[in-house]
Amino acid sequence: MRYLLLVILSIVSVAAAIAQNADNGYLAAPLVFDCYRSPADSAVNAVSGNGLKVDRSWIDHAQRLRGRQQATRYRFMVEHPELVKYNFNELPEAPSDVTIYANPSQHKLSIDPSKENPDPPAPPIDRREVKLHNWLHSFNSSLHFTQAYISRNWYQGGENNLNVLGEVKWECNYNTTLHPNWLFNNMLHYKLGINTAHKDSLRNYAFNEDLLEFSSQLGYKAVKHWYYSANLYFKTQLFNNYKSNTNDMVASWLSPGELTVGLGMTYNYKDADGIKTVMVSIAPLSYNMKICRDITNMDPTVFGIKAGRHTRHDFGSNIEGRFQWKITPNIEWISRLYVFTNYHYVQGDLENTFSFEINRYLSTKIFTHLRYDKSHSWDNDWHYWQFKEILSFGLSYRFSTN
Repeated sequence: MRYLLLVILSIVSVAAAIAQNADNGYLAAPLVFDCYRSPADSAVNAVSGNGLKVDRSWIDHAQRLRGRQQATRYRFMVEHPELVKYNFNELPEAPSDVTIYANPSQHKLSIDPSKENPDPPAPPIDRREVKLHNWLHSFNSSLHFTQAYISRNWYQGGENNLNVLGEVKWECNYNTTLHPNWLFNNMLHYKLGINTAHKDSLRNYAFNEDLLEFSSQLGYKAVKHWYYSANLYFKTQLFNNYKSNTNDMVASWLSPGELTVGLGMTYNYKDADGIKTVMVSIAPLSYNMKICRDITNMDPTVFGIKAGRHTRHDFGSNIEGRFQWKITPNIEWISRLYVFTNYHYVQGDLENTFSFEINRYLSTKIFTHLRYDKSHSWDNDWHYWQFKEILSFGLSYRFSTN
């Protein structure tokens, strides 16, 4: 019985609110189209369905008045659709950062802004002018080493040894972003490897790596990634090196030395993220010079030069390809392929370097170099092939300008 009385009181309150606000600007409210609804509501059905004897004339009057108002609004929307400002299905969702609640005293919905702290103001924008560089510099250096100590009674034998490999590489390239029609790359690279030589009775150390090389490439864009180009490549070593336990010199400054100049086309590509870089130079017109400065202490024929001469000159063609891939943020693969031919002999180099960066200052490198030179003297085991492999671990440092 208490529940029934509560329902009746609720229905009466709703009906009274409708009657009270029937003339308070309902017709002047903004037009919102949703769909046509019957004027009958649940309040009427609830009252009439319980068999109660109540005076419902006032609620019938309010309902008829509300029905006429709704009919007037819908007829107006049908006849003047251009004046309908809102569509119920297109109304935006309520903001998530506010609270909407009913206000019965004013017969309306009230909006309460969120009490959460607002987002902090954005930091000021740094409007300093960005300086663009015409030349992009890159400098890489490393000092890697391996060391082994073996006691004299070690069951497998062996000797103490220390190997140190230092490397410095500087690149200076023309900024293709500012000058898209030009390609101008320059590279200076030096690598020196020293190892202790306990079996050499004349020296305490020997050089297992001594390479100084310089390359330069100038090109002008032909189409897309292709450039008309001129290439220059030079390499030699700095220090004297000898065979173990002898004074027979095997290499020194400009002995051997090699210079290559070529004219042709270059393909240069770098992806947007800078992960992969591909460069291929094809030079149908190429000049190669081999140098042996010291023919008194060395045999120039070992380097493909005729006996008693300091140089050898050849004209032919060459192709060079460079590939650089940042496999992961700390693993990088650099590969270089170089081939020269004067149409009588072929000379080629394939170099691969895998760098594993442990952190900013520590790294491990694996370097392999496969060489084929038909102008070199014949070897019973390797024929015209030569091979070198170096595994190293140590310090590294690099910086660059963008």
